[in-house]
Amino acid sequence: MLDTIQKESNVETKGISKKNLCDVTCPMGYAMNRIAGKWKLVILWHIYDKKVIRYGELKKCVGKITHKMLSNQLKELVNDNIIHKEIYHQVPPKVEYSMSEHGKTLVPIMNLLVEWGEKNQKL
Repeated sequence: MLDTIQKESNVETKGISKKNLCDVTCPMGYAMNRIAGKWKLVILWHIYDKKVIRYGELKKCVGKITHKMLSNQLKELVNDNIIHKEIYHQVPPKVEYSMSEHGKTLVPIMNLLVEWGEKNQKL
């Protein structure tokens, strides 16, 4: 299958993971690898809604998410430059999350998803 993708896209695939291969060959795959999953869009929506939010408040807003899952999702979103993490070196430590400029480009898509949800939730 990798040979077929390589021939069709003229992309060198040796040593590329399946996730990264999809990033290289398919814009939808690239986008989905950044925002897919049960929690990422919910997390992004709460960060966007609050503008700046601390970890504990975000955990309360998101609901039934484990500490490990929230931490992992936040790390991925930071690594993908979708959100910004501000660390304040004080006692007790303080961390705030906000949308990056790159992440703000997802706002129109999230607004469309909310609109779709409002229209179809009642069905």
